[in-house]
Amino acid sequence: MTSVPELTLTTVNIGAPDPVVLARFYQRLLGWEVGTEEQDWVVLRNPDGGTALAFQTESGFLRPVWPAGPGDQQMMLHLEIRVDDLESAVAHATDCGATLADHQPQDEVRVCLDPAGHPFCLWLG
Repeated sequence: MTSVPELTLTTVNIGAPDPVVLARFYQRLLGWEVGTEEQDWVVLRNPDGGTALAFQTESGFLRPVWPAGPGDQQMMLHLEIRVDDLESAVAHATDCGATLADHQPQDEVRVCLDPAGHPFCLWLG
């Protein structure tokens, strides 16, 4: 058996038509600081030292559809964000520029869409 090298997840990259706009949304939502900002690449650093979020230009970006049906552009990933008050977290997210998704599959989770259409979940934890 071969030894497993040490692996550390450092960053999640999110494609967007305008990474600066999307990064500013998540900066307001999460309260994180910008670590790197270029026209096509922005990194938000987790102040607790955890995994960072990066936003990069995708020239052929297609807005995901949620929930996706046959032939729809599928989401590639979504963020799960634990909250202590679901109602106020949804209000904060919409104040930051999110929209509440029409389809809500669970009582203690709210699916929101960021300005580029990526779904993210606010969940009571």
